Amino acid sequence: MTEAPRRRRLLIATRSAHKLGELRTLLDLPAIELLSLDDVQVEGEPAEDADSFAGNALIKARFYAARSDLPTLADDSGLEVDALGGGPGVRTRRYAGERASDEQNNAKLLRELDGIPAGQRTARYRCALVVIDPTLADGPGSRGEPIVREGVFEGRIALAARGSAGFGYDPVFEPLTEPPGGRTVGQLSAEEKNRVSHRALAAQALARELRRLGW
Repeated sequence: MTEAPRRRRLLIATRSAHKLGELRTLLDLPAIELLSLDDVQVEGEPAEDADSFAGNALIKARFYAARSDLPTLADDSGLEVDALGGGPGVRTRRYAGERASDEQNNAKLLRELDGIPAGQRTARYRCALVVIDPTLADGPGSRGEPIVREGVFEGRIALAARGSAGFGYDPVFEPLTEPPGGRTVGQLSAEEKNRVSHRALAAQALARELRRLGW
């Protein structure tokens, strides 16, 4: 009996089972085995000190690809609020402190925007996905030519948190397709979110490129 060919493996630079599962759904690449950092027992983490989401994703992809010798996908994403000059930006996860919870970050954001009307609370989620294959000397996916895809999800910051679905700033983020005071992402189903989110748009674009390259 002929042995079935081994599936190509792609390391996802995360230890979060939630993020791994979400990317598995969004990428929809059944021929590729997606692995987490814990699956391959890669330790350590890089200093994410770039001034953009794409820059931080590139730092992570290079770091973990070098340590695993596997094709690696890294992401970085966050929230940009126009009334805060684009903040919290790359400090999205650490907005209220290095170990702040989602609830603490949301509470700080609402305090910072207190008194600002709905029309001036415009914001967006931004996601950057980067793939690097350390086995490639050149071409798309190599260290010198990483594959980078981004997605943007436009909306506004709600006047108060609503909903318990999702994570991060989802309970205070209203998509622009909703009227002011309408549903937040925290009130959307997973299926609704996965049709419009920043990570979904970036993942769809990345999956198209990987398929084009023969993955």
